[in-house]
Amino acid sequence: MVSSTKDSETAPFEFKCIQYLKFCFSSMNYEVMFTSSVRQDPREEVLQAWYMDDSNEDQRLPHHKEPKEFVSLDQLAELGVLSWRLDADNPETDPELKKIREERGYTYMDVCEVCPEKLPNYEEKIKSFFEEHLHTDEEIRYCVAGSGYFDVRDRNDAWIRVWVKKGGMIILPAGIYHRFTLDESNYIKALRFFVGEPVWTPYNRPHDHLPAREQYVKAFVERDVANHTIDAAA
Repeated sequence: MVSSTKDSETAPFEFKCIQYLKFCFSSMNYEVMFTSSVRQDPREEVLQAWYMDDSNEDQRLPHHKEPKEFVSLDQLAELGVLSWRLDADNPETDPELKKIREERGYTYMDVCEVCPEKLPNYEEKIKSFFEEHLHTDEEIRYCVAGSGYFDVRDRNDAWIRVWVKKGGMIILPAGIYHRFTLDESNYIKALRFFVGEPVWTPYNRPHDHLPAREQYVKAFVERDVANHTIDAAA
């Protein structure tokens, strides 16, 4: 009888403990979900990046490694590759695009549509786009329709594929080795921006002696090596 009375007295306490633990776990899950949603980068809806495999299959395929190895947009920024999500339905009146153009001095703009039906000498052009090359000026592309892949080299010379969709704007720094191809949709419409008169000259690899390449290596490759050396010494 004594044991029965004791059990009946402790049962409410045990029940309250269980309820409290359930509440704590529920709150933790909610906090994790809430934090994840808050930290979601809106650019990732129109820009994604990952390391590529070594397959020689159709260049328009995603070419993910197995397992997939994604690259954050912040990691791309460490390579000098900048990105934005903009209002692709209203580029003429988008205040954010206007601000970017003013701050970076993009005074010239034109429109480029890449697809078999609209690009003259399509086969020749798409082949040249996919040749690894660099430019002595920034390459600025703002996708207002369709989608495509911009591939860039990382510091270890591995390919990173950047998928740019409608609303995504990307800036490739002068001197970075890169290439472009359509994806399986076979269509992209992009706004191109330039500082002053447009310059499209590609320099196919190797062109490491160009000042633009030397400056890029110093700013984004050697700097990272130096930082890692300092970290190791510390």
